[in-house]
Amino acid sequence: MNKAFLIVAAFLCASLAEAKVSLPQLFQSGMVLQRGKPIPVWGKADAGESVTIQFNKKQYTTTADADGKWRIDLPKMKAGGPYQLSVNDLVIDNVMIGDVWLLSGQSNIDVHIERVYPQYVQEIDNYENSLIRLFRVQNETATHGVKDDIRPTSINWKPLNKQNAWPFSAIGYFLGKRMYEKTMVSPNRPGVAQGIIVNSWGGTPIEAWISKDSLERDYPMLVKRVAFFQNDNYVRAQMQANGEASRRWNELLDKVDGTQTYPLSTYNDSDWTTIDQNNWSWRGTGSVWLRQHINIDKAHAGKPARLLLGTLYDQDITYLNGKQIGSTGYQYPPRRYDIPEGLLQEGDNVIAIRFINKNGAVHFIPEKPYLLCFGDDRFSQNPLPKDVIPLSNQWKFHVGTEMPPCPGGDVSLQNIPTTLYNAVLYPLAPYAISGIVWYQGESNTGNPAPYADYLKKLIGCWRDTWQDQQMPFVIAQLANYDGRQQTGFPRPIAYEATPVNSSWAQLREAQRLVAKADPYAELAVLNDLGETVDIHPLRKKEAAERIGLCFDRLVFNNNKVKLSPEIIATEIKDGTIIFTLDQPIQAGQLFEFEIAGPDGIYHNAEANGSGNTIEVKSLVNSRYSVPDYGFSVRYAWKDNPTKANVRSLSGLPMSSFELKLNKQ
Repeated sequence: MNKAFLIVAAFLCASLAEAKVSLPQLFQSGMVLQRGKPIPVWGKADAGESVTIQFNKKQYTTTADADGKWRIDLPKMKAGGPYQLSVNDLVIDNVMIGDVWLLSGQSNIDVHIERVYPQYVQEIDNYENSLIRLFRVQNETATHGVKDDIRPTSINWKPLNKQNAWPFSAIGYFLGKRMYEKTMVSPNRPGVAQGIIVNSWGGTPIEAWISKDSLERDYPMLVKRVAFFQNDNYVRAQMQANGEASRRWNELLDKVDGTQTYPLSTYNDSDWTTIDQNNWSWRGTGSVWLRQHINIDKAHAGKPARLLLGTLYDQDITYLNGKQIGSTGYQYPPRRYDIPEGLLQEGDNVIAIRFINKNGAVHFIPEKPYLLCFGDDRFSQNPLPKDVIPLSNQWKFHVGTEMPPCPGGDVSLQNIPTTLYNAVLYPLAPYAISGIVWYQGESNTGNPAPYADYLKKLIGCWRDTWQDQQMPFVIAQLANYDGRQQTGFPRPIAYEATPVNSSWAQLREAQRLVAKADPYAELAVLNDLGETVDIHPLRKKEAAERIGLCFDRLVFNNNKVKLSPEIIATEIKDGTIIFTLDQPIQAGQLFEFEIAGPDGIYHNAEANGSGNTIEVKSLVNSRYSVPDYGFSVRYAWKDNPTKANVRSLSGLPMSSFELKLNKQ
């Protein structure tokens, strides 16, 4: 009898031990909870299990429903902490009440502090703040519907310092720092804790971030595309085939390429062809080798250095005097390779680059630094180090081996409609947040026409997911970029002077119009922070500052903050178009204005600005100068409008725009 009792008791104890409450991945020690709003806390347990939360000397109780789900909304709180949050037997320490920001989109949100470090060396080296907490959502996709939770992540409410921020979003880093400093009453009093949640995936289109319900009525073919990838066997087979094809291609390449001898400083390259990196590309698949001899004097010999090789297309493995000093697997990251002490020798040294290419044209990216850097400041590029040896633009060139194109079957589920909303967006709600940053669009420039509708649907379905129809959104507008690195051939100089129907400008216009029509959205204009040849511009601190200004208006109701200039009225007088702006601008001659008549052909136009007025006149002596019928005006309508110069008195640029006008 006693033995039976003990068995039953042991069974009950085991069952109770297994019936533990679980919390989403967002709920971990070090977390930041949103001030000034009810704070949802939710999770899972056995059906009917009692759940008790203890927080800030108060207790809250509920019961898990029939599906094992439970939720308790804690009352609004002021900024403060640290607190301890306990849920049954779970204990979460070091909880702060402050502001929480969600940053999402594609790779320009994801660009890490490591990438932009040379722009801000001193600031990053010398700043840390335990009241700014970083959380990185782990990438995942879902084709079969929404998930309950995200995957575990290695950056889970880590305090901001150089080590934790190194693989974290640069915009997230600088936005957290900026918003914290704005809440400091005095230098001796701490500011409000800041929680930065980054949820981005490079190269993804906006459709992947929108819910099925939002797409299926107007875009049924997109939803059908998702259904095609709901066959797990097909997806698995395609991914395995793609991986095996890539492995086999590289294996065959390595068998016949001259990898053992070409990097050596003793190799005789006298019969190789000489090329100029600024006027060269190779449109084959396989590998090519480049070598450059560089003379090092006694003062620099043996010193540690950093080799800057700009940005290269596509994959490279780089050697110095026969020793590999770095490699990069794809086109976008800057090549910054550290040379250890003792490797550089007095006299002749050889830099060898092995390019590996599976598609496109192998080439150097112009307008990037190609240098050997010495000294303690060799990690900085803003400004460049004092002690540098420029590389020559002349290289010895030799084809390693040509290969057939590599077969590909990668399904790229992250690019399929709804897959990211399902896997990494939906599970974050209803975590209380202060506002959302959306920086995306590069992957939709190939077809910008539906982007405005997509963006409205994304904002709508995200607000529905949080059940907050006034959720603040800051839309980071696409920066300037001309895309020449995709081809390997610079565009003609006349390209930038000629009106073109830019797809990047069309997408920027979609972003502008959506923000303008939404009372709870603002546009951060970045069309002067880009780089002609780099789709990932490095000036992320400046971008974060403009995003922060938008939140000053949206979240903190600071109407004294002036954002980018906007047109508030239009008049046509004596053949001149007069735009009235919402604020004064920097006076003078203005560029990148264009006018078109009913034929839709745009011509450059002359413009001048003074006070809060812009006057635009056609540069051609035609009927366009005195329009008696419908016509159009546009501004900064290029992928890379480098001459656009309408700026507020504080230096913020005006967005590109296109307006249809009639004579009044």
